[in-house]
Amino acid sequence: MKPAVFDYHRPDSLEEACALLAEHGASARILAGGQSLVPLMNMRILSPAVLIDINRCRDLSYLRREDGVIACGALTRQGEAETSDLVATDLPLMAAAMPHVGVRANRNFGTVCGSLAHADPLAELPSVAVALDARFVIASSRGRREVSADEFFVSALTNCLEPDEMLAEVRLPIMPANARCAFLEIANRAHGFAVAGVAASIDLDRDGRCTRARLSAMGAGDTTARLAAVEALLEGHRLDEALIREAGAAATAAAEPAGDVHASADYRAQVIGTLVRKALGQMLNQQGGRG
Repeated sequence: MKPAVFDYHRPDSLEEACALLAEHGASARILAGGQSLVPLMNMRILSPAVLIDINRCRDLSYLRREDGVIACGALTRQGEAETSDLVATDLPLMAAAMPHVGVRANRNFGTVCGSLAHADPLAELPSVAVALDARFVIASSRGRREVSADEFFVSALTNCLEPDEMLAEVRLPIMPANARCAFLEIANRAHGFAVAGVAASIDLDRDGRCTRARLSAMGAGDTTARLAAVEALLEGHRLDEALIREAGAAATAAAEPAGDVHASADYRAQVIGTLVRKALGQMLNQQGGRG
């Protein structure tokens, strides 16, 4: 299949890209890696009249440490994040999730921000962003604004971007030295679309008491879901097998998944609870922090 006819623009900077978005609005789409957009265009699910290719905007390709976060530009490839020493050291949860994102060829072209903007509730990177309390920098010709992950993801395949806006950067807080993390998912086949998944990060004190918990689930609803009930159950308590079982049950109860050809709603809810238990068990047995 082939896409419908469209006009094609290749700006050289973020400012030029934003000017084109201001001119064409809802009829335009941003092209970076194209791993999600191009298949949708080929199937005529999306038929933008204008395609704005930002691959010449080299000012948008970066991973850097600043002000307690890792800043990731809109043109940063998933493969760059996967092999980045900064990500491995400061964002071990993201490092754990990257090998699950498609296959190597997808990650070589696909961008981190592109996956986030696509807002697939079964995608790995939105779940990581929610668990890490990421901030999203949104640009337009009118200026910039910053929103939380909870504000950015609206529903399945829907984000908070206005027609003249684009995601310019995601800012991921550096994980504390005592953080423990785990990323787990279940798929029907290797490197296929996930059925469900969990991204988790917790801080434990010397007595094994959880001082901070951040968990999110893929497949638990129509957008990436923050497991707030599980976080509240964990924080302030000593992590042990009994608490882990209780957390798994709470995750299953909190999930509101949809059923489809890949899995029933009940199965997804049970899987999310099981993955929460496994993730917490892994983190309980980790030595020290970060990994």
